[in-house]
Amino acid sequence: MNVPADPISAAGAGGSAGPPGHARPAGPGARAWFVLGMLCFVYVLNFLDRQLLSILAKPIRDELALSHGQIGLISGLYFAIFYCVISIPVAWFADRSNRVKVLSFACALWSAATAACGFAANYPQLALARMTVGIGEAGGVPPSYAIISDYFRPGTRGTALGLYNLGPPLGNALGVAFGASIAAAYSWRDAFIAVGAVGVVTAAIVWLTVREPRRGGLDVPVDAPEAYVAPAKAPFLDTCRMFFKRPVLRLVAMATAANQFITYATANFATLFLIEEKGMTLEQIAIWYALLILISMGGGILLSGRLVDRLAPRDKRAYALIPAIGLVVAVPFFAGFVWAPGWQLAMLLLIVPMALNYFYLSPAVALVQEEVRPNERVLAGALLLLVMNLVGLGLGPTYLGAASDWFRATNPDNPLQMAFYTLIPFYAVAVLLFIALARAIRRETQDGVVA
Repeated sequence: MNVPADPISAAGAGGSAGPPGHARPAGPGARAWFVLGMLCFVYVLNFLDRQLLSILAKPIRDELALSHGQIGLISGLYFAIFYCVISIPVAWFADRSNRVKVLSFACALWSAATAACGFAANYPQLALARMTVGIGEAGGVPPSYAIISDYFRPGTRGTALGLYNLGPPLGNALGVAFGASIAAAYSWRDAFIAVGAVGVVTAAIVWLTVREPRRGGLDVPVDAPEAYVAPAKAPFLDTCRMFFKRPVLRLVAMATAANQFITYATANFATLFLIEEKGMTLEQIAIWYALLILISMGGGILLSGRLVDRLAPRDKRAYALIPAIGLVVAVPFFAGFVWAPGWQLAMLLLIVPMALNYFYLSPAVALVQEEVRPNERVLAGALLLLVMNLVGLGLGPTYLGAASDWFRATNPDNPLQMAFYTLIPFYAVAVLLFIALARAIRRETQDGVVA
């Protein structure tokens, strides 16, 4: 399929500011870095709010008498259904309106719902609050992807999005350190209320300080600003059809979904696993597990973004091969983490898969943002997240919680360990899908397909 390129989208798809001989573009300015910092902080809160339930699963489970299956549903499927379904109309609206204001309102909503979790007296109330968090968070990430892509030129977006994607490890690490410390000293309820209050204040700051950038303004040659034409509003159904019709976009969504099935299942039950079956305490979790997440997961996301910026201009298949190689190397270390008899060895072995399991995120986001037109970026990012999160976030924790409940009858002392072993075949599924993505990228490159 050959889609005609326009002057704006061709630059974005090609990963350069213009053809050889054009003036070298200036690097991102101070405002771009300020905006990136603000959006990254919002993403930190986004992920902190999302993961706080799994981090505090032990005290919540004890007080509300919940099973592993209920924890999996409330942190996985129930959250993901609302998060994924609402994200599409929100993204469509954001592509036609002020993306910064959409992001600010979404941040205020999910933060207020997070605070409400701290007042839940039973499982249905907690589930309702978590669903509302999912509704709010649906308006967080896709607009941010597009805003960053309009503050950073092609060729710098992999690094910028890699820095932005430090939000999950920072959010996880702060959630573990802050949430576990508060829960140990006071109550799990206080942690939800405090984090929610910080998010509401942050939403107001974003509304007041972040400017809406010009759509596609950096996708024209730097020495020909007159080439800029404001992109028309992208039709909703046509953009959806384009996304799922193009093999590269379809396969990047499928591959990252399989990858995220592993990462979300692990993230939502690792704390519970380390406490219940490896012997860690909340105080130890607050220090050692928080540091591991921050250094290992954050390093993996940032390194993969840098690798993409360096290798993709030479061979575009790097978008797929970097995460595939990372997953292959991660498998034996992940198996060792699950097997380890004590928490010290388990944590040591977890360092490698915690980094390599997240090699998919920056390449996937950068690839999608480069492959579509500027007026399609929010919706395309939302469609990527729809597939990723419906499978990864919706089914990963739900599956692992149900598997643990099933193994409890035969392995009452280590049901989570047995459930974690069953995640290993999913590594093979993800690797095969990334290999298929690499082949699709090569075919489209040879055929001259551009966004």
